[in-house]
Amino acid sequence: MSVKAIEITATGGPDVLVLRDVAKPVPGPGQALVRIEASGVNFIDVYVREGRYPAQLPLIPGQEAAGTVVEVGDGVTTVKAGDRVAWCSVLGTYAEYAVAPADRLVAIPAGISSEQAAAAMLQGMTAHYLSHATYPIRKGDEVLIHAGAGGVGLLLTQMAKSLGARVFTTVSTEEKAALSREAGADVVINYQTDDFAVEVRKQSAGLHAVYDSVGKTTFDQSLSVLRPRGMMVLYGGSSGAVPPFDVMKLASLGSLFVTRPTLPAYTASRAELETRATDVLQGIAKGTLKLRLEHTYPLAEAAQAHRDLEGRKTTGKILLVP
Repeated sequence: MSVKAIEITATGGPDVLVLRDVAKPVPGPGQALVRIEASGVNFIDVYVREGRYPAQLPLIPGQEAAGTVVEVGDGVTTVKAGDRVAWCSVLGTYAEYAVAPADRLVAIPAGISSEQAAAAMLQGMTAHYLSHATYPIRKGDEVLIHAGAGGVGLLLTQMAKSLGARVFTTVSTEEKAALSREAGADVVINYQTDDFAVEVRKQSAGLHAVYDSVGKTTFDQSLSVLRPRGMMVLYGGSSGAVPPFDVMKLASLGSLFVTRPTLPAYTASRAELETRATDVLQGIAKGTLKLRLEHTYPLAEAAQAHRDLEGRKTTGKILLVP
């Protein structure tokens, strides 16, 4: 039996994302087959598509989804057919069906839709580990969040505020500035009209941490606004990869820390995965964490979803729906 999926046979621009008929996947030992109801679109998918993250071709992109288990492989006892589940950090979700390791699947709580769950897993758990583990925010800390109106940015702002931080954000439009303020940001800087480093220095003697998903165009200035022993958390590169730099610069700027974290390293154990996913999903269920589901595209329009994401035309979360 064949099913629909987006398949990449060569790396490149959005046009390499082509809808094809592929064989319906079969769950192996320890795996579950899930009928996908929503798949998240993230910048890591762009990096895979471009070849920045090497992967064997052909491949089905996408690393985040939610849906219903239809079949399980040998040895699986933690989920069964009919269970509603969500997962991330496993390739192959731009499709009608996907297989995933059963120990990576998280139950979707009652009252949360598949769209909400798919939107929350990667970006929600990223915001969680950034604010709770990479640089654990304490009450009174001052932090800067780049791309404040993006999917991670809006969630990270809410979490940072709940932990007691004073939050600076950068955005590119007045519409995005309004969204960032709504999420709780204290100081919102439009980087199209203002130099963010100058604006931060006007209002802070030095930040405890900068959370940067932009990379190439923001990295150097981000280092310059940190206080001594502050932390530069580089978790993405939407403007391109950061060029090599001399680590002695960290000494002259005040014994700074730089880290390049990834979600898989912060959800490596089942216990850590469950803790992060539960915190995020329960926050959504209770209404204390607000998701912005702005853009939903049919699976066949994956290329357009990527164009809009890369063109900064979106805020909040982008989903593909089979």
